[in-house]
Amino acid sequence: MASLSLAPVNIFKAGADEERAETARLSSFIGAIAIGDLVKSTLGPKGMDKILLSSGRDASLMVTNDGATILKNIGVDNPAAKVLVDMSRVQDDEVGDGTTSVTVLAAELLREAESLIAKKIHPQTIIAGWREATKAARQALLNSAVDHGSDEVKFRQDLMNIAGTTLSSKLLTHHKDHFTKLAVEAVLRLKGSGNLEAIHVIKKLGGSLADSYLDEGFLLDKKIGVNQPKRIENAKILIANTGMDTDKIKIFGSRVRVDSTAKVAEIEHAEKEKMKEKVERILKHGINCFINRQLIYNYPEQLFGAAGVMAIEHADFVGVERLALVTGGEIASTFDHPELVKLGSCKLIEEVMIGEDKLIHFSGVALGEACTIVLRGATQQILDEAERSLHDALCVLAQTVKDSRTVYGGGCSEMLMAHAVTQLASRTPGKEAVAMESYAKALRMLPTIIADNAGYDSADLVAQLRAAHSEGKTTAGLGSVSLITTPVKHSRMLLSSGPVHSKVVFERHFLKEEYRIGLSVAVMSLNLDI
Repeated sequence: MASLSLAPVNIFKAGADEERAETARLSSFIGAIAIGDLVKSTLGPKGMDKILLSSGRDASLMVTNDGATILKNIGVDNPAAKVLVDMSRVQDDEVGDGTTSVTVLAAELLREAESLIAKKIHPQTIIAGWREATKAARQALLNSAVDHGSDEVKFRQDLMNIAGTTLSSKLLTHHKDHFTKLAVEAVLRLKGSGNLEAIHVIKKLGGSLADSYLDEGFLLDKKIGVNQPKRIENAKILIANTGMDTDKIKIFGSRVRVDSTAKVAEIEHAEKEKMKEKVERILKHGINCFINRQLIYNYPEQLFGAAGVMAIEHADFVGVERLALVTGGEIASTFDHPELVKLGSCKLIEEVMIGEDKLIHFSGVALGEACTIVLRGATQQILDEAERSLHDALCVLAQTVKDSRTVYGGGCSEMLMAHAVTQLASRTPGKEAVAMESYAKALRMLPTIIADNAGYDSADLVAQLRAAHSEGKTTAGLGSVSLITTPVKHSRMLLSSGPVHSKVVFERHFLKEEYRIGLSVAVMSLNLDI
């Protein structure tokens, strides 16, 4: 009779590692908490910047405090850390701002979960408590939301507060008023469409950030061809993506044998005739401006100049796509049927100077809400960070226009939700109450970190804030205002019992996309067993 072997059977490939239960869970906790600790010093208006230096042949330097940018550019191995990085990317794509907050919240939830599991509380009990806490927090935030969408003056002020808050933690904080006005005017031009493609941002070295401005129209960072009109009124524009360099033989590896130089001249003449025929087909569209994604060689450029048509070559693909959008045209590749091609139009095309560079300005475009924000700055790093900061503000404003409900910030909303969750925990029997308390503690960590990053006594401030909310002062928060209810310009971070315009955040995306994404990631990491 064969004896039964009790040796363990390995079902994995050679070299594969397996982590189970507590070990797997602890590994995910460590990775997620490390990511949270990495970015939490950038949270809030006084957050610090990070220098990101890439190695290799194309080494580049980046200075930023944008959570999504930092996490996108660091390499992580831990699976839970990768989940947090992906989560911040989703937050950046969907909302545009709040990437640091959502990462820090998920990390703080997992930090609390680690201590609860050490007390032998089952992960499913913790998750159940957190889900109930989320419902209570969401309801508290919904009840506190204010909607000024029907009052144009108050809603514009809300937008100014929101943009100012978003920019207060960015590089542009020192020029906050100027860029707040630019961002709000640009978004209001969209007339509620939320189509940020109509807002073009151009970066030009030179000058200071205060020299940045909003231009009504579209700017293309290209030059007009030689011997062509520099100004065109009532322009009819053909936007194309076609090769305009076939006056040269481009069959790679081919070899042409001729017995005289006259034959070479015949080949060149045939190629020129082919190009001339193509240009004539383009001119039959009745245009006075031709913009091509690809190069336009000297001969076709000469033909366009002779016909009085402005020819612009090598416009970048994003520029061509956006130009087609704002002028009402479509990108064409073939020109045999002019009646099927949709031309773009604008009232005036002219060449303008910005700093030392020449650009082409399109005014009176078909898409009236189109505009261009020109950023000026001393270095490329400043310009890149300014663009990221402005992009966050534009995204947040576009979402706010769609859902005009706002809530107070500066830690106010977090403390309001934490207070609601604490009250729920006091009425809840069983171990779920302990999980709810941990959820409230994680929420209170956000104003704590904001105060710590500003160099103030976070324990004292958050304790005062907690007491204020317990007394029913639901608009109390941290901000650069004094203790009285009237906002006063002050450099110190104190407790405010009046409405704090430090972070006026739109409700729907702020909660459902930011905090619920953070909870989902924390729950997924907590639910790990292997």
